[in-house]
Parts: sequence; C-alpha cells; structure tokens
Amino acid sequence: MMKVNLTQRIWLSFIAIIVLVGLTVIIVYPISIRGTLTEETYRIIEEEQAQLVNPLSDYFTPPESDDLDFIERREAERSVGHVFVTENETVSGEPRPPAEVEKEMLENAGNQNAERERYELTFNDATLFYVITKVESDGEEAFQISYMWDTYRDTMVNRLWTRLVYILLITSVVSLLPAIWLKRYLRQPLRVLGNRFEQIAERNWREPFNWKGDQDFQKLSEQFERMRQNLIRYDNSQKTFIQHASHELKTPIMVVKSYAQSVKDGILPKKDMEKTMDVIIDEANRMDKRVRDMLYYTKLDSLKTEAIEYEEIIFGKLAYAIEERFRLQRSDIRFYIEGASVRMYADAEHMRVLLENLVENALRYAEDSIWIKAEKYPDGRVEITVENNGENINEEELEYIFTPFRKGNKGQFGLGLAIVSQIAELHEASKEAANTDTGVRFTIILPAENEIETQKTEA
Repeated sequence: MMKVNLTQRIWLSFIAIIVLVGLTVIIVYPISIRGTLTEETYRIIEEEQAQLVNPLSDYFTPPESDDLDFIERREAERSVGHVFVTENETVSGEPRPPAEVEKEMLENAGNQNAERERYELTFNDATLFYVITKVESDGEEAFQISYMWDTYRDTMVNRLWTRLVYILLITSVVSLLPAIWLKRYLRQPLRVLGNRFEQIAERNWREPFNWKGDQDFQKLSEQFERMRQNLIRYDNSQKTFIQHASHELKTPIMVVKSYAQSVKDGILPKKDMEKTMDVIIDEANRMDKRVRDMLYYTKLDSLKTEAIEYEEIIFGKLAYAIEERFRLQRSDIRFYIEGASVRMYADAEHMRVLLENLVENALRYAEDSIWIKAEKYPDGRVEITVENNGENINEEELEYIFTPFRKGNKGQFGLGLAIVSQIAELHEASKEAANTDTGVRFTIILPAENEIETQKTEA
C-alpha cells in the first residue's frame, strides 16, 4: 500500500472531491435537465396550441402554413407545427408530416379518450414531441395535433452543459487556493510538534511547548505540555527512587560486609560468634525486606495499565490473620477488630498488603491499642480504617505522608504508606491520613461493586 504524507493527502482529498462532484454532475445533470426541458417542450407546444385554438370557438379554420416544411422545422429551435384531423380522418395543415409519422399520429388520435394527451416518436434519429387535443369543427369532433422537434431541448442542454463545464473548471482552479492555505495551516504546527516529539525521543524535554493560535492546535499543545511535564515528573521520580533505593541498601550492605570481613580476619565485633552472625542475619533480613518492598512498589506502578483481579472478601478473615501475625511483635499492644462480617469487592492479595502496611505502621507508633475497622455504607462503598493511639503526626508531614521515601521519626524505608497509596489508586479508592484526639487514623474508602463493574465496562 502506497504511503502518502499530509500534503499529498490534502491534495488527493480536494481532487477526489472535485472528481466526485464532476461525476455526479455528469451522471445526474443530463438526466434531470433533459427531463426538465422535455417538460418545457411540451409546455411550449401546449401554449402554442392554446393560442391557436382559443379564438376558434364556433367554427374551425385550419391555420395558414408558414415557409418551413416538416424536416426544416427540426432546425428551428422553438418552432411549433400544427395539423388538424377531422372525424373522417381528413388531414389539413402545412407542412404535412410524412406518411409513417401521420399514420402513428392518427392511430393515437383515434385511440385517445382524454381531451388532451402527450406523445413522442423517433423519426430520422431525432425525437418528435406532439400533443393531440380534441376540438369541435362545425359541430363535429376533430383533433388538433401540435408538434415540436427535440432541437430546442438538445440546444438548451448543450448550452447549459458548456456553461457547467466552465463553472467546474473555474471551481477546480479556485478550490486550489483553500487547499494551499490548508496545507500551510496544518504543516506549520505539525512540523513544530514533530520536532518536539523528536526531542522527547532523545530525552530532551526541558523546553516548554505552548502554541498560540487556533483553538484545536492550542488544545493539542496543552496536552503535549502536560505529557512533557508528566515525563519530567516520572523521570525525576525514577531518579529519586534509584537514589533512595541505593541509599537504603548501602548501610546494611556495609554492615554485612564489615562484619563478614571481621569474622574472616578472626575478629568478632560482638565478642561472640553467635551474636555477630545474628547481626549479619538481621541486616540481611532488612535488605530482603527493602528489596521486596521496592519490587512490590514498582510492580504496583506497572499494574496501572493492567486489570486487577476483583473478588469478594470477608474483612474479618483478613483482619484476624494480620492480627495473628503482628501480635507477637509487641505483646503490649491490644488489637480491636470491628466489622468482621463486612464483605468487600477487591483484589485479595493487594488488600492483604495494604492492611499489613497500615498495621505495621501503626505498630511502630501505638502506645497500647490499634483499631482495625470496616463499615459498609448504604450506597455499597466500604470504609476501612486503621487507628492507633500514638502521638499525632506533624501537620506539615500529613500532606506528604503517602510520598515514597518520606519516613517519619520511627519509619523504616519510607515505602509502606506509598504502597498503600498505590493499591488505593489501583482500586479507584480514596485515602486519607488524619490526626484524632487520641492518635492517628488512616482511612481507605473502596468503591461499591456496581461502580467497579461500570469502570471495568468503560475500560
């Protein structure tokens, strides 16, 4: 398949429009105009006939002949001939038609029931139009036959066709002007936009793009500018993520490396092999947790373009399992679970990780109590809250609490709440962190099942 550029598409479009209009005119015009002019021919014949017949009210006198014979009348554009036929088929009027034409006219007159009828016949490769009208002559029935050749019709068709060809030629030439203007109008902004795309392909997206002018191109430039800014933010976040990740892994790696070197040199930093190896194992576990969190965070980011697996989940099943897991980490903490029978529609694995991160965060700050609650609204939405009675969060930090690598005073890696935020976004859920009179509360509101089905259908 041949590929064409924008300029060629514009020219081809205009040429196609002209060709289609031309073909339409060529096909439709002759048919429509011939029909119209045929009707006009009959009208002229009937008018001439009426002007001739109306004065003859009480008697009938054949009209005087003019100097044109039957065939010569074909050359005269609007010449109407008349002949008259009495009841005994006596034909008068000059010039008389040829025998074969006269015979057909007489047959049609004899078979005519209406007062007036229209007819046509072909003679010498030309069309003859005639009208037969019943009249009275001396109390007897007679027929007036008025005829006219197709010369008038064909002459008018040719004249109009010639003018139409001129109009099409002029229109085709004039249509080139808007085509030239449209080509220049489209090429300039598209060329600029294309150059910007090439810059972005080379990771050069620092220069802003703003097009002033046409509303549609201005909207396109605004969309391009938003894309550019998103790319900048994404690039910065990737760089920040790598910097923080390397920083987070650097310390445990150094500890493991130094302790391993000391053991190799026969020096035990903790004075005891078991305690020394415990430090190495603890740091290795810390690295493992950090790597798993980072991998899970990047996995959630990639899932934004993929569908997640929704299923019905009983809140209590998740909440009690998480309580069982974290209870031994702090024996002084008491867990309160409410709304265990609430059913929600979400991805089970994602919701388990979300609750784990919220509870793990609460575990570091709670004094002695953690509340894990679920409540179903009348409209089908489900509110999940994890609350602890620890100290309040600084108001300035609340705005950035879900930002990656933003750690509180007792935070570990700065990814736990960022993962919570990502999971909430994947589920089209809202999230909030707020201080209360007794501590801190994190709230996640999941959409109703029917809302999820609507979103999946639209996607």
